[in-house]
Amino acid sequence: MFWTYPRTSWQWDVLCVLILVFIFLTPKGWFENSAFQRTHTGPATVAIPVDVIGSQLDRVEIERRARLKAGRTEALISDPRPLRDAAGELIGYEVDIR
Repeated sequence: MFWTYPRTSWQWDVLCVLILVFIFLTPKGWFENSAFQRTHTGPATVAIPVDVIGSQLDRVEIERRARLKAGRTEALISDPRPLRDAAGELIGYEVDIR
């Protein structure tokens, strides 16, 4: 057994205080994996709804919105593919980001 102190001992109180200090005073940045986020540039698919860009195919606006939504301003955008609902109505455009 690694811990043999009873709950009413001062050792138990110190341990609880240390755990609480770690929980509340640890910087958020210690748990972010920003190195992975900066280097991960794999392909992603983004859907842009028609109500954002209008019903006409505006490639420049679709590319701008897709880059904005993905948070990658330097990304390469593929040709937009129309997204349709079950009734065949145009509901948006889907693009691949590389």
